[in-house]
Amino acid sequence: MVEIELDGKKVEVSEGSMVMHAAEKAGTYIPHFCYHKKLSIAANCRMCLVDVEKAPKPMPACATPVTQGMIVRTKSEKAIKAQQSVMEFLLINHPLDCPICDQGGECQLQDLAVGYGAGSSRYEEEKRVVPVKDVGPLISMQEMSRCIHCTRCVRFGQEVAGIMELGMIHRGEHSEITTVTGDTVDSELSGNMIDICPVGALTSKPFRYSARTWELSRRKSVSPHDSTGANLIVQVKNHKVMRVVPFENEEVNECWIADRDRFSYEALNSEERLTKPMLKQGGVWKEVDWQTALEYVANGLQQIKNDHGASAIGTLVSPHSTVEELYLAGKLVRGIGSENIDYRLRNADFTAAQGVQWLGLPIAALSQLQSALIVGSNLRKDHPLFAQRIRQAAKAGCKVFSINERVYDWALPVNASVVAAGDWAQALADVAAAVAEAKGVTAPVAGQAHDEAKAIAAALLAGEQKAVLLGNAAAHHAQASTLLAVANWIGEQTGASVGYLTEAANTVGAQWVKAVPAAGGMNAAQMLSGNIKAAILLNNEPEFDSAAGKAAIAGLNKAEMIVTLSPFKANMEFSDVLLPIAPFTETSGSFVNAEGRVQSFHAVVKPLADTRPAWKVLRVLANLMGVQGVDYETSQDVLAAATNGAVQVPANVLNNTAKAVSAVAAGNVAAPVVASIYQLDSIVRRATSLQLTADARQVREGGAA
Repeated sequence: MVEIELDGKKVEVSEGSMVMHAAEKAGTYIPHFCYHKKLSIAANCRMCLVDVEKAPKPMPACATPVTQGMIVRTKSEKAIKAQQSVMEFLLINHPLDCPICDQGGECQLQDLAVGYGAGSSRYEEEKRVVPVKDVGPLISMQEMSRCIHCTRCVRFGQEVAGIMELGMIHRGEHSEITTVTGDTVDSELSGNMIDICPVGALTSKPFRYSARTWELSRRKSVSPHDSTGANLIVQVKNHKVMRVVPFENEEVNECWIADRDRFSYEALNSEERLTKPMLKQGGVWKEVDWQTALEYVANGLQQIKNDHGASAIGTLVSPHSTVEELYLAGKLVRGIGSENIDYRLRNADFTAAQGVQWLGLPIAALSQLQSALIVGSNLRKDHPLFAQRIRQAAKAGCKVFSINERVYDWALPVNASVVAAGDWAQALADVAAAVAEAKGVTAPVAGQAHDEAKAIAAALLAGEQKAVLLGNAAAHHAQASTLLAVANWIGEQTGASVGYLTEAANTVGAQWVKAVPAAGGMNAAQMLSGNIKAAILLNNEPEFDSAAGKAAIAGLNKAEMIVTLSPFKANMEFSDVLLPIAPFTETSGSFVNAEGRVQSFHAVVKPLADTRPAWKVLRVLANLMGVQGVDYETSQDVLAAATNGAVQVPANVLNNTAKAVSAVAAGNVAAPVVASIYQLDSIVRRATSLQLTADARQVREGGAA
């Protein structure tokens, strides 16, 4: 440790730290623009000049290493004058259009100009103008004349997103940030550039000119999309969601969110929202009141139960629904007398899981991995924030291996094994054989210890922090239980953790509250094949959300009654009743992320029109059907009943075990169906700007995103 004196106070920091780090530790604010705690040091803006004793001139705090006994003054006349001079230079070319700037009210330059700017400018020449650039549907670069060349956006692309999409060209007053070749900015994390821009140069294209920052109420929430459980701040004006930005949580999403989390709010205000209950009568949809709709559903379900038995009724639920909704859906269908409930719409292997399958390690630990084997995942698109953490680990020396049916661009160094989906189990068996050979033990299944397998085995046998991670495609695979069993053996022999990256915001929660059939119940594939007479679809669209695809429509058309609970006008082709339920912004609830962390949230706006929270709709339906023990007053009551008050899935419940395999089945297994990045759930599918991105276009044109 090194001790320095900062503004008369003694501060101890680790050797190699900068003066800025010492100031942060001491709680002393030094003005800055280019410095960001998650990015490398560039020392571009010089706003953080401080007075270091015995130094001939002011020194940049962000790039000056501490030395034993160093004396630093941040508020001396020398430091203040230097900072004021830098501010004068920064404002020379800056446009004076604060009243119309989207960043007005949350702009670092504006804030610091109040403290360090002069009342008038000595500069009378023409201000420079930078040409407008179109970089896609998410980021606006209409006002690049405001740019102060801090290069935060450039460094973010290089260091965090892993792809350098922006760069600075030319020199002096001709410098400008651009995509160089006129390309669009297509990273799945690109929206974070808007947050870290300290001036109004990069702004949100969907939000642009729709509200002033001081008009917005800020409310905490949790992302309903992938299994990271990213913490959000939802900004609201007049009971309408206007913008979504990250809420910092180092253990979960750090200070970043994916574009899917940031821009999907557009769907919440779209014309596709379902605002009133609807019944199909004579092939025509009619709006009705809630009482009529719920009585119609209850009477219809009762009739089908009387005619065909309770086992003819099934419920297909979405892993993007809350813990409370999934728990009550289970109470409803089991209260009727059926075991037909399943969230695994995209799965092909329905072997009963022992316990709750999860990530196998804390999310934060992904950044410290020394080796990782990832099977059946397009990591960067399926889990952008997990990919970002593994990217940081790779920069520190982590060896990353993948087994996939094609080479994906993960924007990090990866040793990819291209293996047909039907041969993934054999590829893992080969790795197991290499591990067995290295340790002198017997392999659990027959495999060939070829060079690729030996390289993976050597990496997993070395080091302390290592993981075997099964992706969405591995979870949906027809041999999913075999993949898990072989992965578990490899994990046991190498000391690596084994886990699932898990598909959705509440995949772990769905398992925990048993949104899966017990003995005698039908799984999702059986229900979608036309084996039930009545189906309740909670927050899903089987055509897009199931492995059956369009075949699901034919299967469901065999049913006598289909009830869809959705925030959108979904499943209209084959449903008989549509019940408008609240999306995550209009209801309270909880999600359980991949590491088993329970995160609860409140509604940030009131439900739109006649929309109702799904947990209340399910509770009333259960009451109408005579189900006992569902008289909950609040969502917190439901959560307490579902989880016994736990804030984390209990360790004895988290369990990635699978039965041992005696042989690996032969290939010829159809490739698993995996949703692309902007087709994951009903909200993302209806977010206009996300559907205009390169990733979404690539899927529509027949590629893979």
